[in-house]
Amino acid sequence: MAEITAALVKDLRDKTGAGMMDCKRALSETGGELEAAIDWLRKKGLAAAAKKSGRVAAEGLVGVASAPGRAALVEVNAETDFVARNETFQAFVEAVAKIALDQGQDLEAIKAAPFPGTGRTVADELTHLVATIGENMNIRRAVVLNVEQGAVATYVHSALRPGLGKIGVLAAVEGPGEIATLEALGRQVGMHVAASRPESLDITGVDPAALEREKAVLSEQARASGKPEAIIEKMVEGRIRKYYEDVVLLEQVWVHDGESRVKAVVQKAGARLVGFARFQLGEGIEKQSGDFAAEVAAVAGLPDTQGDPKPGAPKPA
Repeated sequence: MAEITAALVKDLRDKTGAGMMDCKRALSETGGELEAAIDWLRKKGLAAAAKKSGRVAAEGLVGVASAPGRAALVEVNAETDFVARNETFQAFVEAVAKIALDQGQDLEAIKAAPFPGTGRTVADELTHLVATIGENMNIRRAVVLNVEQGAVATYVHSALRPGLGKIGVLAAVEGPGEIATLEALGRQVGMHVAASRPESLDITGVDPAALEREKAVLSEQARASGKPEAIIEKMVEGRIRKYYEDVVLLEQVWVHDGESRVKAVVQKAGARLVGFARFQLGEGIEKQSGDFAAEVAAVAGLPDTQGDPKPGAPKPA
């Protein structure tokens, strides 16, 4: 059984929004297993969804670059938001996006590529930038999408300057229509994706393990109603359809009109949506919050992994 620490309770609370003591009980009931505790809370109706908190825990910029039939999306991190406003850092992210467009999305290939006008590689230029600006930085991830006939549109939400911001999206649209028309549709899709955060393009792309886990949780919730199994099965089917509408891009309601399905909008345009990518700066990386962990420890009576005295505890002489 894993030790139930303040940090573990905090992690569960961040992911579910459940109360502190409910999180502690869920972990106790599941032997300290985080994912099992999330499911336990959901089955008890104490957590709305098993999603991450979405807190941005790393700074820097997301950058895009495009060319006919392809586009690249990169994330470059730094320690503070101040660096994101540094023109030298911005120029570096722009250059990395363009290099990814040529080199592909393999990070090692990007880092080994020549950095324009310096005689250094991208990796060496990054080291130089760290020494110049004085903050740790890293190229975290990259993705490149291509189409044979169509366009890969780009969208950056609340851009600091063209192609640079904190949320970037690529939308790959194929079809026989005018490239400008396909790009316009792709940009609308990009705006939709930025707002709706889909997890897969279509139903076949949904992670089977995630789907089975969702069905298990929904079945448990439905059985709590006391209805017959045949009714429960139909209830679960209906809720799975709603699940698809939440996480599958083509099944989502089009944010631009609030009623059409994305797949209907794309079909009406005589096009096919064949891929998308969405980067939100710092997603999945959490900043340390020692004060909150100490608060959890004090309220729940858990060991403080930071080794600091709990609030109200006597200080060493």
